[in-house]
Amino acid sequence: MSNRRQFLKSAAALGAAIPAGAAAQTKSDHDKQHAHNMRQAAAAQPRPYMFLSQDEVAFLDAAVSHLIPKDELGPGAKEAGVTYFIDQQLFGGYGSMARKYTQGPWPEGTPQQGYQSPLTPAAVYRAGIRDTNAYCQKTYGKTFGALARAQQDEVLKGLDGGKIELEQVRSPFFFNMLLANTIEGFFADPVYGGNRDKAGWKLVGFPGVAAVYTSFIEKHNVPYKAQPVSIADITGRLAKVDEYGHPIHVMLDDDQAGA
Repeated sequence: MSNRRQFLKSAAALGAAIPAGAAAQTKSDHDKQHAHNMRQAAAAQPRPYMFLSQDEVAFLDAAVSHLIPKDELGPGAKEAGVTYFIDQQLFGGYGSMARKYTQGPWPEGTPQQGYQSPLTPAAVYRAGIRDTNAYCQKTYGKTFGALARAQQDEVLKGLDGGKIELEQVRSPFFFNMLLANTIEGFFADPVYGGNRDKAGWKLVGFPGVAAVYTSFIEKHNVPYKAQPVSIADITGRLAKVDEYGHPIHVMLDDDQAGA
């Protein structure tokens, strides 16, 4: 698949090291570092999947690693926990179309007409993964997750272009849903299970939850470089907020923000 540079902007990365000989940490600094360490430890713990089977996890881990691969700028979709994000969405209201009209008819629609399928997203994933694995088993003698990377790339291109026929769902329909959910999982607030360690936000320099920007209104063409804040940072009291509950962003210098 295409390099993620084709649809992601290159931007800032966090994490400047504290130089040797720096002053001792204050209690506040120590508390922040402790909270950061706790978040890192929690992120490293395996999280239970609620919808996906092991075979489906293997399929998605491989697929999303092509759609947004890791590179010199940082983690890709797999490392950012996008498979877990998709699992959580399929287990919830999105997967069952809890708030969508689910009655027919289901003619071939246009993109402007929205979702046009009798299958729920959960059913689309289940059928799409199963049928794609069956195609791979028949063509290559292995399931998708066990294929060489070049073969996986070939299969994804076949799904995207409609050259691979699946039994229950149109292959471009399945592929486009997977692509959209992968992008969502890479950039959504980490509270939803993806964008682990705010990898997507750090890549594009997004500060996360909206703050008060009045002091920056007159600063034209000046990048806003801040340590990103998630919903979980606020609810867990890991980020400072003002009297109205808006986060107080910690600004980064050029060395911290990166080129």
